[in-house]
Amino acid sequence: MRAVALRAWVLCWLVLVWILLWGTFSAANILSGFVIALMITKLLPLPAVPVEGRVHVLSLLRLILTVLYRLILSSVQVAVLAVRPGPPPLSAVLRAHLAVQSDLVLALAVNIFNLVPGSIVLEIDQARRLLYMHVIDVGSERAVNRFYRQVTEVERLLVATFERERDWRPSAFKETE
Repeated sequence: MRAVALRAWVLCWLVLVWILLWGTFSAANILSGFVIALMITKLLPLPAVPVEGRVHVLSLLRLILTVLYRLILSSVQVAVLAVRPGPPPLSAVLRAHLAVQSDLVLALAVNIFNLVPGSIVLEIDQARRLLYMHVIDVGSERAVNRFYRQVTEVERLLVATFERERDWRPSAFKETE
């Protein structure tokens, strides 16, 4: 049942994208979007993504609010760094370890870190769960510690949202590999 609901969601999403691309809501666009969506899902199927935990809504809301706050705060900080007089800020590549179990949650963490201005993930060591990130304004130990606190906070929220110990069940995909 869940697979059927997921396929229906993907089809509806692709039809919506098709309508938005054409810019006109019409029966012809809906029908052609549905045909294109069916062709895409049948000819170019995505690999199955293992879902190994359960989503906790309150933790998800806390995660979203925290990421929004970090987006705003970091945007202001980067804007100030861009317009302030003086030498450019010191930047560095820092390594951060994430204690997440799921590849899906690891990918979500990478996307969160890439969205936040001032840092970008350069390399992912999937086996050891290490991220190598380019970070601007690391001229002091305080700034470096602040970066690591932010990584720890995002990691904690991701685990609370998707990977609580009592809800965690390893995927069948991993057992067959």
